[in-house]
Formats: sequence, structure tokens, C-alpha cells
Amino acid sequence: MNKKYQPSASIAWSCLKALSQEHQPAIAELFQKEPRRLQDFSIDACGIHYDFSKSTASKAVLDQLIDLANQSPLFQAIELMFSGERLNLTEGRAVLHTALRDSTGSDLQVDGENVEEFVQQQLHSMKRICDALRDGSWTGCTGKPIRQVVNIGIGGSDLGPRMVCTALREFAHPDIEFHFLSNVDGAEVKQLQQQLDAETTLIIVASKTFTTQETLLNANSLVGWMEQQTGKSRDQLGNQLIGVTASPENAMKWGVPEANLLFFRDWVGGRYSLWSSIGLPIAMCIGFDGFEQLLKGAREMDEHFRTTPWRRNLPVISALLGIWNSNFRNCQSQAIIPYCERLGLLPDYLQQLDMESNGKQTQRDGQPVSYATGAVLWGQTGTNGQHAFFQLLHQGTQAVPVEFIAAREDSLSDPEHHRVLLANMIAQGQALMQGQRSNDPHRSYPGNRPSTTMLLAKLDPYHLGALIAFHEHRVFTQGIIWNINSFDQWGVELGKKIAGQLLSGSDEVTDPSTANLLKQAGIWAGE
Repeated sequence: MNKKYQPSASIAWSCLKALSQEHQPAIAELFQKEPRRLQDFSIDACGIHYDFSKSTASKAVLDQLIDLANQSPLFQAIELMFSGERLNLTEGRAVLHTALRDSTGSDLQVDGENVEEFVQQQLHSMKRICDALRDGSWTGCTGKPIRQVVNIGIGGSDLGPRMVCTALREFAHPDIEFHFLSNVDGAEVKQLQQQLDAETTLIIVASKTFTTQETLLNANSLVGWMEQQTGKSRDQLGNQLIGVTASPENAMKWGVPEANLLFFRDWVGGRYSLWSSIGLPIAMCIGFDGFEQLLKGAREMDEHFRTTPWRRNLPVISALLGIWNSNFRNCQSQAIIPYCERLGLLPDYLQQLDMESNGKQTQRDGQPVSYATGAVLWGQTGTNGQHAFFQLLHQGTQAVPVEFIAAREDSLSDPEHHRVLLANMIAQGQALMQGQRSNDPHRSYPGNRPSTTMLLAKLDPYHLGALIAFHEHRVFTQGIIWNINSFDQWGVELGKKIAGQLLSGSDEVTDPSTANLLKQAGIWAGE
């Protein structure tokens, strides 16, 4: 890619800055000034209807945003990502989560390994385990079929599978319970133990290195409890332990049988890993056919992203609107509001995907950025949010762009409930846009608050896969245009390093506040 590229030095950036300083028509006025606004500001792709007509971007702004994408190395970067180039330059790694859902039979090679062959091997192993678990032939150490599955991981190896299993509970196996453990809070471990039968519990330990402190602490605690309950040693638990890792030697040393190991490579970042063997609990929960549909939805969004012109490209348009809001309208956060209770973990998942990827202050060449990157993502489900933070969205001093997400159909819901739910979501978008004038200032709504709306045909594996991949490509697009590396996360390392030093009794405490807090917490009794 062009090493001299600077987004803020592009002609389009200057034009967008000038437009942002001019008087812009209110959103409601744009519908009058632009007769084709609804058609031009709506996209249908992969079973998703995306309406961005309630954004503050006029047609003139959208034209310049498209030029911004054209003047960036985005097209080249997309091809480099799909072809396995080492776009993660600070770690020297390829970025190939898209290869996990590719079925074209490519001969892509990374470090001398055929990526497609490796992916198919792991999918075959996942299917073997899932089928045996779901038909009852995968049994525990006392011969009883597995009825509880506990996935132990942290970050992407926890939040991705947890979010998808929660969202797709309609398709879950009726006789198997799924639990997720990531927090090292011991109370959570004890509470979970009370819900489990040690003889029918399967533990999945998901760790790239099998050295992650939080994951191994939780795994050791739960396995120790299983040993006490069953009277079996760790090496006798057999099929009740599965490891998902990039470090098989460490996993086997810890106690996972070699036959129960699944693998992923370092060209898959944690927050992009649910498509890999990290997605084993998803496949167990919804069945391997369902997992394949999840992959299919993502694969078709990949194709849309890779081949569709920017103006009709769903992830690119969404990314450009985010850049308009962040860099030219000074919006420092974005609310994600799914109107579906089963999507309650989606805002949390997207927080990690977006903020860990694009929360960067350094350009790809190591120079500091001179513009905003990585908006703060937050939110929860509607209609609960309407009675909490929507007050700030409507009448607060900050304009917060909102992304509404819902499914047209919901077979788990009562038709009247679903009708009311969708009406509430649509009403909020209109209210944010049009506002309300009143002689009483306390009852005045300024309006002109931007929102976009995503309607999935239904909440099933295919459409959820497309929705997740959409957000992945949105984040990637913004990272390329901002000229930052979206695929490292060095910012999470320092706190982990210091925690390790403090727990080891290191005397490298550099400030009196930290020393005092260690004493107050009972961790350290030093002077």
C-alpha cells in the first residue's frame, strides 16, 4: 500500500472539512431537497435492508465520502487482505478470518501451509465432535452423555461464541446447556459449579497460548472441582476436556488429550475468531449445519464487500458515515441499539471488535495521528434503553449517532409483541430526526439527531453471520482510511504485565497510590 498516504492531506478530506463548516440542511429538509434520498440512501444486501437516509450526510457529503474512499488505498487493501498479505504489520501476520468461511477451494498459502486444507481439517474435526455430542455418543468419564458444556476463554474466545449462542438460542439443542466463563471473579466459578453435574459436564478451554492467566485460573478451578466430584484425576476425565489452541504442546501438558485438540493459526485475531475452531461451542449449540449457515452468511457479505462499488457497498457506506460523524461532526461515540432481547450481547461484542481494532493513536508508519479514530461504542437493547439513556440521545448536549438493528420476522415472539417492538424502534428514529418544538423549553426536542436502521429478514444463523461480517468490514474500512493497523492490540498488554508483577510480589511499584491500594486490598504487606 501507499506508504505516503495521509487521509487528512487528501482533496476529499479538505472538501469534507469545508462542507462541515458550511450550514448543512437538517435531515428532515434533505428529504425535500433530495427527491431520491430514500432510494439513494438505502442498500439491500445479504438479506439485510440498510436505511441511512436519516444520517446528516447530504448527497454532496456522500459524494465526497466516496471520493475519500477512492483516494485511500482501500481497494488495494481489500485485495491484499483476501490474498493473505501480512496486513498486520506490527506483528508480521496475515489477516485471514475471511478464509475461515471461504469455500472456493483456493490454494492460498501462509508459511508453507495450504490455508483451505487446514480450515477444512478443523471443520471436519468440529463436525465429528458436534455430531457425537448432540446424538449422545460423546460421553463423560463415567459413561454418561454430556449435558452441560462450559466454554472457558477470555476476549474474543469468550465473547464471540457467547454472543452468537445467545442470539441463536432458538436453534439450540434442547437437552444441552451452554455456559461461558471468562471473568476470574471466584464467585462466578462457585455459582456455576452449583449448576453443573461433574459427570455430565464438558469443558472447552480456548486459549491461543495456553498460558493466559485468567483462562487457566478458571480452568484449573473448574477441573479441580470435577476431580473432587468424580474421584477421577485430570488425565482420567478424557472426553470431558477439549482444548482449542495454537499451542498444542502447552495444551497437552496442561492435560487435554491429544485427540481432543482443535487448532487455529495466528492469522486469526481473537475478536475475529468465532469463525474458527473457537466457534466449537456455537456449532455444538446450533448444530454443525447451523454453523455452516453462519459461515455462509459471512461469506456472502465478504463477496458483497469485495465486489460491490462503494456507493452500494453496505460496509463501506457505513464506515464512511462513521468517519463523517467522528471526524467532521465531532461525534465521539455511537450507540448500538438492537431491538431484540437475544441480541443483548451484540453491543458488547461490537465494542471489542471496533474499539480494540481502531482505538489507535499511531498511523501504520508509526507517526501519530492528527485526527479522531475509534469512536466509543455503547448501547443495549430497546425498548429498555428508551427508559434509560434515550433521554440523553433526544435532549442531551451531545449528538450521538444511533444504529438500530432488528429482524423483520421473529418466530419466537408473539406477532403483536413484535409489531409493537418494531414500531417503537422506527418511532425512535423518526423522533431523533424531527424533534419537537414547544413553548416549554423542557419539552422541546432539538431533533436532527442522526440514525441508521438495519433490518434483517430474520434472526437466524445466515443473517447473523452476514451482520457480524458487515461490522468486521466496516471496522476494516475505517482503519484503512484512517491509515492505522486495526489488527493489533498492544494497548491491552501493559495492564496485564503490571498485574503479573504485582501478583508476583515485585517491588517495582512506582507510585504511592498503587502501593497504598495494594495494602488496602490485602494483596501486599510491603513498606
